[in-house]
Amino acid sequence: MKATDDLKAQAIDLKTFIDYSKGSVVSKTLVDKKAGTLTLFSFDEGQGLSEHTAPYDAVVQIIEGTAELTIGGQPVKPSEGQLVIMPANVPHAVHAVTRFKMLLIMIRS
Repeated sequence: MKATDDLKAQAIDLKTFIDYSKGSVVSKTLVDKKAGTLTLFSFDEGQGLSEHTAPYDAVVQIIEGTAELTIGGQPVKPSEGQLVIMPANVPHAVHAVTRFKMLLIMIRS
């Protein structure tokens, strides 16, 4: 994995920049600044993140595959190329319907 500073001023293919790992969730931080973070994730089928809250708005962009997000108790099923804005302080969870990759954009205020 490249250091965050090594990623600047170049094109990054998000589909190939992170691999899947059987039975796991893998993450790579692309940007980590006071203003926010960009983190790339891959989820094996059936894997997920349990319900939690974040103090900031977050955007999930699906890079490939299909996910089910639960936001405030409501299911949202984005697929490749779609994004979902998750509001701050609202419980949310992530579940991999199929293997999928997502970019998480956390915007701090």
